Amino acid sequence: MARALAGLRKYQEAERALPRPAMPALAERLGASLRDYGGSGPPVVFVPSLINPPSILDLDGRSLLRWLAGRGMRPVLVDWGWDVAARSGLSVGDHVAEILLPLLATLGEEPALVGYCLGGTMAFAAAALRPVKGVAAIAAPWRFAGFPDEARTRLGGLWEAARPTTERLGLLPMEALQSAFWALDPARTVRKFEAFAAMDPAREEARRFVILEDWANDGPPLAAAAASELFETLFRGDASGRGEWRVGGEAVDPAALSCPVLDIVSTSDRIVPASSAAGAGERLALGSGHVGMVIGGRAEETLWEPLAGWLSRIAAK
Repeated sequence: MARALAGLRKYQEAERALPRPAMPALAERLGASLRDYGGSGPPVVFVPSLINPPSILDLDGRSLLRWLAGRGMRPVLVDWGWDVAARSGLSVGDHVAEILLPLLATLGEEPALVGYCLGGTMAFAAAALRPVKGVAAIAAPWRFAGFPDEARTRLGGLWEAARPTTERLGLLPMEALQSAFWALDPARTVRKFEAFAAMDPAREEARRFVILEDWANDGPPLAAAAASELFETLFRGDASGRGEWRVGGEAVDPAALSCPVLDIVSTSDRIVPASSAAGAGERLALGSGHVGMVIGGRAEETLWEPLAGWLSRIAAK
C-alpha cells in the first residue's frame, strides 16, 4: 500500500508538457468538430468513443493519425468536444444521426470510417445511414451479451446508483464511468502505481505512463440520454446484438452493410471482450489489450500497418 500511494503521489506531482494545439476544424456541429490532420487522398474519418478524450488516437510520440498522414492518407478526427450540456437530450444513436452524419456531409465525398471502442459501434450505425467507402471497427462492442455477466451486472448497478444524479444534472460525470473501469481489475490499478513508484521519472517509460494515465482519467461527462441508452438499451438489453437498435429511425446491422468491413478485436481485451464484436466482414485478431493495441510498443506492426493497407485497398476500388 505504501508503494502504491507513493506511486500515486509521484504521478500527481509529475511534470507535464503543455498540450499540443488542436488541429484545424473543418466543420462544427453542436460542440463537436471535424479536425484535419493533413495528408492527401480520400478522407478517413476516425470516430472515437464518447468516453475519454479522442487524444488516444493522437498521443504525443505515438500518434496513429499523424503516422497515417505521413503515409499519404488524409485522416480526419471527430472531436466530440466538452459542450455536453448542449446535447444532454441526445442518445448515442442521436449523436450519430444529429452530429456525426451532418459532419460527414460537409466533406463533399464518401469517407472511410474508422471507429474505436464505442466509436466503432457508432461508425457502424453511420455506415448504415449513408454511403461510405468502408468501415473499420477497433475494439468496438456490438453484441453486448458477449460481455461477462459479472461485468454487465456491475455496470447495471453503477448506472442505477448514478441515474438519479445523472437525470438531475443532465450529465453522467466521467468519474462515475472511471470507477467502472477500475472495478474490472482493482488489483491491476494498485500494481501499476506500485510499479510507477520505482520508475525513473527521466525515462521515456515514466513519461508515457503519465500521458496515458492523464488520458484515462480525463474526458467530458456523458450526456444523460446517451448514458441511459448505453446502459439500458445496449448493455442491459443488447438491442444492437439482437438486431433491434434503431438509429435515425433505421435498423442497424453491420452484417447487412454493402461496403467493406474490417472488425479488429483483441483477444486479451478486458474492457471490450472479443466476444462482443459484431463479427461482420474481415476479422483481425490481436493479442494486445484495449489500449495497447492502439498505442503499444508493437501497435505500428500489428494494427497501424494492417489498417493502412486495408484503407489503401478500399480507396483504390
